[in-house]
Amino acid sequence: MRSLFAIIFIAFSACSISATAKNDCEKPVYLTFDTGHMEVAPLVADVLQRHQVLVTFFGANERTKEGDGSLGNHWAPWWRARAQEGHEFASHTWDHVYWRGDIAGKPNVSFTVRPSAGQRNGETYALSAAGYCEQLDRASNRLKEMTGRAPLPLFRAPGGKTSPQLLASARACGYTHVGWSEAGFLGDELSSEKFSNAALLRKALRDIRSGDILLAHLGIWSRKDPWAPAVLEPLITGLKERGFCFRTLREHPDLGKTQ
Repeated sequence: MRSLFAIIFIAFSACSISATAKNDCEKPVYLTFDTGHMEVAPLVADVLQRHQVLVTFFGANERTKEGDGSLGNHWAPWWRARAQEGHEFASHTWDHVYWRGDIAGKPNVSFTVRPSAGQRNGETYALSAAGYCEQLDRASNRLKEMTGRAPLPLFRAPGGKTSPQLLASARACGYTHVGWSEAGFLGDELSSEKFSNAALLRKALRDIRSGDILLAHLGIWSRKDPWAPAVLEPLITGLKERGFCFRTLREHPDLGKTQ
């Protein structure tokens, strides 16, 4: 039987090796996932765990193929398991609210928005800055409730659509916006008739550079040939073969300073 000292030494050595490997990362990329219809969520989790890749999930309560929202009770165990694996989380607005424009001439800052989820799905209406912050907070609070882990003080606007006024309003309630790098747009929401999975994979492996923030989704309704089953694993292995390593946005040199 190994002595207690030997067990402690082995554990300490393993942690030291892990920390060294982490610090030796010279070509980090930051893989992020926005919510979607969630059908591919179990597959995504399996691939990430198998390859020991940690990512940042941006959560909104979107419509899913189970009939429950992506932040609903059906998916709560899935989110909890991702937290236990060490992934990070951030807000994507509760109702997946698209910014459509700023409204001038009102006493309070407000925006024209159009959500793609929730009771006002598809409706265009005016939302105050305080209302937008409520959208950010509600998603963030729900993620914390499900995972037991405090989300990052970051958000991603649906479609990446923002304005200086919207960004300033979000900063005032504690959130910094995160978009994605040009080469980090992985194309899983594009038409599969025009952009095959094979072509998207080739482009990503060719163009992604160190420091890029990568964007994919947990299921896109409009894409007929799903991206994740075909592309995610070869993308991860291909980038690793090229010397890249995967990090969460908590470890981002700029975004990490906001936390």
